[in-house]
Amino acid sequence: MIPLSLGRIAQITGGELHGDPQVCIDGPVVTDSRAAQPGSLYVARVGEHADGHEYVPGAAAAGAVAALSTRVVEALPCVVVPDVQAAFAALASAVIEQVEDLVVIGITGSSGKTTTKDLLAGVLSTLGETVANEGSLNSEVGVPLTVTRITPTTRYLIVEMGARGIGHIDYLAKMTSPHIGIVLNVGSAHLGEFGSREAIARAKGELVEALPADGLAILQADDPLVAGMAERTTAQVCTVGRLGGQLQALKVEVGPSGAASFTLAAGEQRERVTLELLGEHQVDNALAVAACALHLGMSLPQLAAALAQARPVSRWRMERHDRADGVVVINDAYNANPESMAAALRTLKRMAEGKRTWAVLGTMLELGPTSDEEHRQIGEMTADLGIDEVLAVGQGAAAIAEGVRIAGQRRSVRTHAQWVSDIDAAQRVLDENLRKGDVVVLKSSRDAGLRQLGDRLVGQETLA
Repeated sequence: MIPLSLGRIAQITGGELHGDPQVCIDGPVVTDSRAAQPGSLYVARVGEHADGHEYVPGAAAAGAVAALSTRVVEALPCVVVPDVQAAFAALASAVIEQVEDLVVIGITGSSGKTTTKDLLAGVLSTLGETVANEGSLNSEVGVPLTVTRITPTTRYLIVEMGARGIGHIDYLAKMTSPHIGIVLNVGSAHLGEFGSREAIARAKGELVEALPADGLAILQADDPLVAGMAERTTAQVCTVGRLGGQLQALKVEVGPSGAASFTLAAGEQRERVTLELLGEHQVDNALAVAACALHLGMSLPQLAAALAQARPVSRWRMERHDRADGVVVINDAYNANPESMAAALRTLKRMAEGKRTWAVLGTMLELGPTSDEEHRQIGEMTADLGIDEVLAVGQGAAAIAEGVRIAGQRRSVRTHAQWVSDIDAAQRVLDENLRKGDVVVLKSSRDAGLRQLGDRLVGQETLA
């Protein structure tokens, strides 16, 4: 946190000061009292299940020196505001204004946001101090938490932006004033909430609409709904893609490890890029990162070297574990939609090389009325790819096993499918059947719980 006095925070938020205006907030801003440290500002949010004001004493005991609240609290000096979220957003905007020459980069898309954000942060950190969202803190709460981590010497602020409705990204963009906006794709994630892919595109396009005329919109040329957003911005546009675009990936290859390499074509320049991230779909993420880094002054050889050094950061995104017994576990169960599920399955197939493959698949949430059909199609695709074993987990995933059976009836496939009700039953199946050389991919939406199963399989504890 850039040091601010409590009096200054009261001015920024328009709140009522209770306590010494000279109290200095120079520690992290937190919404969880357990995360407070010496010098922290505790933001007392009221959620569905808890009232943050009740945890002010805990925040104070952990070192917090002040609170942002909707009522006077006794344990800490505070600034009282009518709406804590609005005040928190105002504070984030003011913090950004404190840093000269700060470049704010917004990232959105139906899938790949977190991986792209992590990849970009790794690349830009070679140019200067970089701050990015931790994990998937991409909401109206996560974004200001991210913003308040910047310092006077931060050069790049990368803001992953999620949306569950029209206006959400516009809200985050107005809070952070991005100069560069990246839109990765428009898929089926949250289709049940938006109603159509066109509505999802309207929401994602709010990012490029918010860019200034001297800004840059980086758009995926291979996705027509994303490419069409060029008409919605006054900023400069850079298109990226494998089929076309100003920045293009040529000669894409995927090695036996599952990692991709490609030739990056930027005008007349060419540079071979080798990634450590798993999956051919990472090429699209790397193209967006490349467009941003080149715009900010990085040379093509520097960029290729930085991309080659980048490693996975956020958990449960194509996270590889090589067990002592020779089983390879890929835990990709933080998020799922038909597009990302298909990408994970294709990666599994590429990694096979004669090894037995297991697709442990859970529910893809928030797909709306087409959910069963989408799950059936994933089952059919799994069979068509020749995956050996499909283990569908949870009620919502039953249609995946059905899809495998349908494929077997229509054409000759060798995929074996079974369905179990929960992750405990799934673990029993895997513990009894996995053998040396097997490759296992786990994929589901976060709340379906397969990330926990993946952690169990490799002896890790799921902490979040």
